[in-house]
Amino acid sequence: MPWSVLVVDDEPEILEIASAYLARAEFAVRRAATGQRALDVIALQPPDLIILDLMLPDLPGEEVCATIRRTSDVPIIMLTARSAEADRLRGLALGADDYLVKPFSPRELVARARAVMRRASGDSMPPAEVLVLDEGRLELDLGAMRAHLSGRDLELTATEFRVLAVLARPPGRLRSREELRLSALGSETAAGDRTIDAHIKNIRRKLDGRRSGAADLVRTVYGAGYRFQDT
Repeated sequence: MPWSVLVVDDEPEILEIASAYLARAEFAVRRAATGQRALDVIALQPPDLIILDLMLPDLPGEEVCATIRRTSDVPIIMLTARSAEADRLRGLALGADDYLVKPFSPRELVARARAVMRRASGDSMPPAEVLVLDEGRLELDLGAMRAHLSGRDLELTATEFRVLAVLARPPGRLRSREELRLSALGSETAAGDRTIDAHIKNIRRKLDGRRSGAADLVRTVYGAGYRFQDT
């Protein structure tokens, strides 16, 4: 079965080009020109991947992303004409898995889409390994790409899960941003950007919100990277 993708953009030319290249890459493509139409399509038949423009005529893309994230961890690639780092980080903080600045190469869009879907499907994860951490409170099922904290699902995106899994194997090992970028995200993300920092911030927020003030599991080693400090 081909992956299904919803392309959300109000520019007809971008919709046409993106859809054509994705269809040629054997994605099953649907389109939406407004944020509300995108939400209606997702409610009716959820896609495997969403490519979401931030500058929509009705609802801001950030609002659409936040609405999706309340009920779904479907991978999201954001498109925008904004190139400022703060805008990229804001999109990632809302739960986007990747970010592409307009104008972009359609071939790069297809490459990013394939990479995000490979990460979401866990192609490179061991098939039957479960990590038990934080004195048994945190479980990472690497085969199913699911996390459980204190017996409840921990709602991580696929990208957040991979970053956390790389950090936790093994606990205590220092990982540089570059190592995390290559191991968890692959070579698609530009070296030197702060994408990893944004994903770490999301992971900490989700972990710490459920651990009642316990010490951070993900520690910053200033000037060097990050460490998962198991208790």
